[in-house]
Amino acid sequence: MNDLLSCRCNMDTNRVEARFEGGTPLAIDCIAIEDEYGNTPAQRAELDWLLYNKPLEYAQMVMKGEVEYYLSLGCDHGRMEN
Repeated sequence: MNDLLSCRCNMDTNRVEARFEGGTPLAIDCIAIEDEYGNTPAQRAELDWLLYNKPLEYAQMVMKGEVEYYLSLGCDHGRMEN
């Protein structure tokens, strides 16, 4: 992933789009990731928070296969505050 040039969340397609040196594109279907790993509303909210706020970290986590581990940490970024 050292040759990653850009990464952004495309809300129109619900994908994280990355472009690497040499023009190689990568699109991650975020709905498929949520369907696979977002077993609870809290997990889905956490994935959404990460997607919109840190798309690069989201893409890296998906490509490394670390989504399940990340969610097991009980992160609460997506939790709504009262």
